[in-house]
Amino acid sequence: MALTRSEREAFLSEPHVAALSVEAEPGRAPLTVPIWYHYEPGGRPWLLTGTESRKLQLIRAAGRFTLMVDEVSPRLMYVAVSGDAVDLVAGTRVDLQEMASRYLPPQAVEPYVEMAEKDHGPQTKLFLEPTQWVSLDLGSL
Repeated sequence: MALTRSEREAFLSEPHVAALSVEAEPGRAPLTVPIWYHYEPGGRPWLLTGTESRKLQLIRAAGRFTLMVDEVSPRLMYVAVSGDAVDLVAGTRVDLQEMASRYLPPQAVEPYVEMAEKDHGPQTKLFLEPTQWVSLDLGSL
């Protein structure tokens, strides 16, 4: 059964690792990669990615992408949200701290941020303007 708007927003606001899919070059399948994202109900999902990454180059070319999150336990459900890539700006240390805080225990945030700043290079923050939602909840099977 499809989730209601409030159910899918609540599920998406949990710290799942998303699968990001974006159109690739002609003759190739879409690029699909795991990624951290940030979302609050009623808002727009956002993410950070390397400014020079192939992923960002493809998102810029396509102008859109999809995030899909799922879980199989305690229930089988997923939410996929597709839309336009908007508001691409330089990522900041505060953005990185906010994202890391969503996924990591408090004591691991600063070490992760320091490593990411050193090893991942410049980041771009981008938002997904949702235009399509697909969701399913099969309950506890």
